[in-house]
Formats: sequence, C-alpha cells, structure tokens
Amino acid sequence: MHRPGLFVLVLLIAAFSPSAAHAWPTLPGAPLGGAVTAFEGTAATPQPFPAPQAPQHPHLAAGAFSNIHNDAWMTDANPGPGPLGRDLRVRSAFYAGECGTVTFDRRGRLVSVCVRLDRPSLTVMDPVTLAPLATHDLPAKARASLAGLTDVSGGGYFYLDATDRAVIPTADRRLRIVRIEDDARGRPRLRRVGDVVLGLDRAEKVVAVMPDWDGRIWFVTTGGIVGTVDEATGTVRRTSLGEGITNSIAVDADGSVYVVTDRALYRMRAGADGVPGVVWRAQYPSVGRRKPGQFDAGSGTTPTILPGGLVAITDNADPMDVVVYRIGGGAEVCRVPVFAPGAGATDNSLIGAGRTLVVANNHGYAGPLGALTLRRTAPGLARVDVDPDLNGCRLVWSVPVTFPSSVNKLSLANGLVYGVTREIAARTEAWSLQAVDVRTGAPVWRRLLGGGVAFNNNYAPVTLGPDGSAYLGALLGIVRVSDAP
Repeated sequence: MHRPGLFVLVLLIAAFSPSAAHAWPTLPGAPLGGAVTAFEGTAATPQPFPAPQAPQHPHLAAGAFSNIHNDAWMTDANPGPGPLGRDLRVRSAFYAGECGTVTFDRRGRLVSVCVRLDRPSLTVMDPVTLAPLATHDLPAKARASLAGLTDVSGGGYFYLDATDRAVIPTADRRLRIVRIEDDARGRPRLRRVGDVVLGLDRAEKVVAVMPDWDGRIWFVTTGGIVGTVDEATGTVRRTSLGEGITNSIAVDADGSVYVVTDRALYRMRAGADGVPGVVWRAQYPSVGRRKPGQFDAGSGTTPTILPGGLVAITDNADPMDVVVYRIGGGAEVCRVPVFAPGAGATDNSLIGAGRTLVVANNHGYAGPLGALTLRRTAPGLARVDVDPDLNGCRLVWSVPVTFPSSVNKLSLANGLVYGVTREIAARTEAWSLQAVDVRTGAPVWRRLLGGGVAFNNNYAPVTLGPDGSAYLGALLGIVRVSDAP
C-alpha cells in the first residue's frame, strides 16, 4: 500500500507543479459525479458567544493571527467572524505541499510554512487569490518520504512575532528567523536575519517554538528536551524531561510555559540563568499505547489555558477524558469522559472559550496513506463546560460529527465551530468545511471543498482570517472559503 500511495502523490506533484503553462494552478480534484452535494444546510445568523480573550502577547503578532492555535493561550477561538454560509465561494491553490499553519502579517498578507515531501518553505500569499508573493526555502529534510507529511517538526509549529518576523524550527535542528519586509514598490520580500544552532543530537527533531512574555524563545523536541534561546546573546539552555513531545506549548503572562508530554502535563519557568525548570508535573491517565489517529501514545493536545487560573488537555485513557488542572499547583479540577470506549482519540488542541472546551474525535485517521484505503473514522464532537465555581465540569453535548484530523476553530463573533469533514463517495474521499452551532452541537451547513487526496486536510487547522474568510490547509496546498460579497 505504501508504494502505490507514494506513486499517486508523486504523479500529482509532477503533473501539477507550477510552470509556464500554469500561471498558478488550483488543487487537482477527483470527480465525484454529483455523489456529494456542493452545499447542505442553511446560512447562519450570527449569535455571538461572549468569552474572555487571551491577553495580547507583547512578542506575538496581534490578535488571533500568530500561530496554529491563534494566540499565546492556544485557545483556537477567534474574536472575529467566519463564513456564515451565504453563497459560499471556494478557491484553492496548489503548492506541492501542505500549507497548514496560517498567520497574517501587519499588512494582512497570508504567511504560511508549506511542507513538501523534500523540504518546507515559508511563503507569503495574497489573502484573496492565494498566489505566492514571496518564498523562502527552509532546510531540507534528511530524506523525502510520505512520513514527512505527518511530521510536524521542521516548520509546522512556527510563529509570527509582533515585528513580522517568522520564527521557525528547522529540519537541521536550528531556529530560522525570517523578516517580512517591503521593497520600494510595496512588494514583500523575505530576509533571513537569524539562524540559531540549538546543539541537539541528530536523533532530535524540533517540534515547536514560542516566546515567553519576556521575549525568550522556548523550544521543545520529540525526545523531550525543553530549551530556551536568548536572542541577544545566542545562549541556548536546555532541560530534558525524558518523555516524548509531539505538540506545541502554551504561555501565560507570568512567564510560565505549559508542555504536555506522552505522560504528563508540566508547568515550567526559566531560571535567572535561562535554564527551564519544572514548577509542577501532573501525570494524566493513559492506556500506554498509541491509538489510531494519534502521533504518539500520549495526550495528543497542546495545552489550552483558560481564564480563572486553569489549563486543559485530553488524557490517553479509554474512554478518553477532557482534564482540567489548576495553574497554581497542578491539582485536577475535573475529568470528563468523551466518546465511546475503544473509539476515542485526538491529536488536536481543545478549543477554549471562557469556561467552554470543545474537543473533536480523530480516532481511526491514519494519515494520507490510510485515507487512500477509504477506511471510515470514528465520529464525535463534544463540548465540556467548567462549572461557574471552577470546582467541576460537565458534558454539555456530544454529537456524531466527523472531523477526522482538522484543528477546529470557534468564531466568538458568530458562535460557529468550523472543521473539515470527510465522506466516502464515488470511490474516493469528499472533503468539506462544516459549521456547527457551539451552543447546541447542531450542524448548520456544509460546503464541499473537493474530492481526492489533494484536498485531504491531514491535521491542518481551519484559520479564520481578518476578513472573515476560512483558510484550510490541504495535503497539496491551501483552500479559501468565503461568503459571497
């Protein structure tokens, strides 16, 4: 199965790579023969979902546009609107790789790292046409393989800072810092302004980077190393937790950083010498194995910080739980089971909006090659609320919506949760953007994106842009969905 899958993707990349014959190609789609309707449901009427927002991090791009999970708290909640479903327009662009994390610079241009089979590239795009405006190739991977399409290290968890610099973990165990500038005609250009050698063994992969409130850059590796970088001096300090890490990190205003490993949740803080130290460690329940749909045998979630001194993850128990802890000392506030026993797993961060958490089920998703078998994944989308007194939690609703792998987002402006759903039709996959009412869990509308492997969402986020459009990473590029003008 692996060789045919690789052959299909290589043919797609070779056949549709940009050339003189293609000004800028769209994603190649498999014919569905009308087996899936283009649109189902009704356009939504905005129903705002009020919630306290994460504080603006002084060293991140403004608002909800700095990293894969929007902000420093990793809330995946956007204060602005998303599409309401009014005569939706779909546009795609082919980049021969997955343009997952989407950020926006101060001029509103889209900034993404597109991960190809051989190497990632930092790309600035027009936010409407999705055409490239500037590109900067990043260090190549050790070898080109389909495994690279399910490997978030080497660029997936980058961030855009407050001065339009992209800080990117690279495949050669460095931090690449690239500034977005304008030439005399106002066109963007990308200038490398830093390359920090982290001094890691070749076996390590840098998963994610984030700045703390003092501007110190933190990084984590697959082997459990947590490190800091002082940009002014280039000094790198490291601590080994001895546990695997495959997700990003959250930061708060008091200088703390939250890291989830395949065994525990950590609150950490840098000492006077910059060395990361453990404030507390909370071990979560686990079955001790990697469930289908996960990157490792652990939580699968980036920590999500909530107002009131709380932080939340999922565990790796069976059934899987949403678990909330107190920031003050790591005490468990509550643990709520979600999804059916033997059919619950996630490898995406929780949505956090005030006391509300939303979690999606990724159980059974097996990456691009697994998708080629047309195997169905387990459905499930659930909302868990922390009690008003912050001493417990309850399951508000759980619905059989299928979001196999997307990093879902909530619009606080209109009360819709957005995710990418998958159906089997005409002997292929049909991928759609689905909107769900956060109050009830009821599906509101679904808009078809396209059919076939090129539109596979493959763990990429839904990103709600400054103009209310939704941007969706796809296996071979990116898709934009917007209401009609």
